[in-house]
Parts: sequence; structure tokens; C-alpha cells
Amino acid sequence: MSPIRRELGALWRLAWPLVVTQVGVMMLGVVDTLLLGRLSVEALDAVALAVSQAYGDGDGEGAALALQRGLVVALLVSAPVALGWAWTEPALLALGQDPEIARLAQSYNVLRAPSVPFLLAFCALRSWLAGRNLVTPTMWLAVAVNLLNGVLGWALIFGKLGFPRLELVGAAVVASLVWVAQPLALVAIIRLGGLHKGAWRPWDRRAVELSGLAQIIRLGVPIGLQLSFEGSAWSLAAMMAGWLGASALAGHTIVLNMIALWFQVPLGISMAASVRVGNLLGAGDLLGARLSGSVSLALGASVMLIAASAFVLFRSELPLLFTSDPGVVALAAAILPIAGAFQVFDGTQVVAEPVRLLHARAAARSVARVGGAPRAGGNLVGTARRPGHRLEPDAVLAAPRLAPAARGAARGSYQLRPVPRLA
Repeated sequence: MSPIRRELGALWRLAWPLVVTQVGVMMLGVVDTLLLGRLSVEALDAVALAVSQAYGDGDGEGAALALQRGLVVALLVSAPVALGWAWTEPALLALGQDPEIARLAQSYNVLRAPSVPFLLAFCALRSWLAGRNLVTPTMWLAVAVNLLNGVLGWALIFGKLGFPRLELVGAAVVASLVWVAQPLALVAIIRLGGLHKGAWRPWDRRAVELSGLAQIIRLGVPIGLQLSFEGSAWSLAAMMAGWLGASALAGHTIVLNMIALWFQVPLGISMAASVRVGNLLGAGDLLGARLSGSVSLALGASVMLIAASAFVLFRSELPLLFTSDPGVVALAAAILPIAGAFQVFDGTQVVAEPVRLLHARAAARSVARVGGAPRAGGNLVGTARRPGHRLEPDAVLAAPRLAPAARGAARGSYQLRPVPRLA
């Protein structure tokens, strides 16, 4: 079997459960949209990388510490997010949106705000498991909560199974309950299945040290900002669509949901690539990490080519999944080919960014000289004569690319130093 086929198989075994999990998380919102789209256009408008390297290096305590710091960061971040949601109506009115839509969006977000810490905690737990190649538990949990979300959403939105008809309020209540249930269920699965063994440590003050939290933030902020700016661009487009009227905003929301849903496929591949490349870099296999990154990029582009074709070929049929309003369907069908035009580029960039950051981070801190010639690798544990150590130049340049760092290292002297771990 060729190295490319072998790497593709390894990557896909890791990626497909993550894809299912990501789609499952996204479907929690899409199901609300599918159900609310049958109510009214206005209701539809209102719902408008540390672990993997520690695991690859055999550092179970480092992986546990990364999780604990991730949970702390998630808790800190949830406060401003929830507070921002409480200002939904004033913000939408200031941006010229319809007052009724702004009011509905405000009531929806206020009901969901208390569940934000639970969602972010779930994300931290999911990443901790994925970084250790444990991806199946979250996949099955995503499937289960989507079934629960669909049934409860149908019951509370439309007043079925003896429940009152709560419409938009029912959608918000169900979404909040699901967000709260996800991390609690995942903790139970981890404890009962013993999935924490080998990667857990007691809580202590190291989990809240500012320097340690800064490590997590330095890894997460670049990717988070990229996704945030991308999401903000779509939000701005939705605002502009809202200026054109409720039907235009509904059509845009339908297209955005389809784009966001399919985007979870390359996003899942990106998460798998982060784990796979991080594991290989942690083990010192630079060539394997490069091959894995290349295969990931090709896979991300391929799946988005399928999306682009579907958006063009079935542009009149896909919107009917969300609404039967002829005007909204026509508007969505007109937008879909435009969305299809950039799918391949979108899928490629979301896979490329975490892989690039991991390589840059490894290159900046892991340049070594072996046998008199510069050599770059991950942690290069195997190249040092003392376990857990590596040869490193006296002054490693924190360059974003490998070549300048290698050139700078070639001019310096080298010492045997311990492999850095999370402090």
C-alpha cells in the first residue's frame, strides 16, 4: 500500500466520526430552522491544538492539563458571549432590522444564554478526546442528542405529545436543554468507560495559572479569530439581507444553513488533521506530518467539490427542505450557485490553517542539528541520546517558517535540552 493511501485511510478513520459529530452539533440548529421554517418567515429569520501534541509525545499529564485549562478558558469566555446575547434586540435595531424580528431574536437568545458555558465545556471535552484519537463516543452522543432534539423540538414548537405549543420559545428551550445535556452525558460516558485513564490529573492551581492559560489562548485564538471573522462576514451579509425585507432574509438564512451544515465536513477533516499532524509532530515524524497535511488538504477540497456541484444542480430543490414559501424558495435558489462557487476554496482554507499553525509552532521551537547538518522535526525525542531530551540551538529563532529558523540554527551552537511540556 502506498504511503498516500495508508495516510488517507488513517486520516479518514479519525475524520469520519468527527465529521458526524460536527454535523450533529450543527444539525441541532438546522433542525430548529427546519421546524421553525414551517411556522413563519419571521420565526425563521429570528434563528438567524495542545492535546494532540502532548498525546503524540506520550505526555498524559500534559493532555489532562490542557483539558483543565481549556475548561477554565471556556468558562471565562462564556460570560461575555452570554452578555452579548442579552443585547441582541438593541444591536439588531441599531443595524436597521425589522423590530418584530429583533424582538423574537432577543427572546430566543436570552433563553439560550445560560447554556453557553455548557456548550463550550462540551467543545473542550470533545477536543480532549479527539486529541487522544477517541472520536467515536462524541459521534454517537451527537446522533443521540439530535434524535432527542428533533422529537422534543417537534413536540414543544407545535404542541405535540401533550406539550403546550411554544413555537420559537419551545425551540430555544429545547436547544438550551440539549446544550446542557451534552457535556453532562459526555462526562458520564468518560467516567463509565474509563476514557480518562492515562490522561487525567487532579485539579490544582496549575490549571488556572495565567501563563498556562496563555498557552491555550495562543493556540486557539488564531483559529478562533479566523472562524470568527468568517462568521462575522456572513452575519453582516445577513444584516444587509434583512434591510431588503423578511423574505430576502429568510432566503439568505436558508442558504447560510446549507453552507454551514456542509462546512462541518471539512471542519471535521480539519479537526482530524490537527490531531493527526499534532500526534506525528509530537512523535517527531516531520515527514509523516507533512504527508498528512497534504492528504488533508486534498480531502477537504474534494468533499467541497461535491457541495459545489449539489448547490448548483439542485438549487431549486434544496430550499424546499426548509420552507414551501415560493418567494423564499426562489430567492434561495438564486443565491445557491454563488455559494457553490467558493466551496472548494472554503474547504481548503479551513483544513490548511490548523495544519499551518502546528507546523509553524513545531518549526519555531524544534530545530535541531544531528550529525553536523541542520535538521528540523517535531519534538525529535528520538534524535537525542537522552530520553525526553533533544538537541537544540542556543538561540532558536521564533520564525513562522522552517527555512529561516533552520538557517539561524545552523549558525549557532547546540545543547541537549528537555522537551518542553505544559508548565
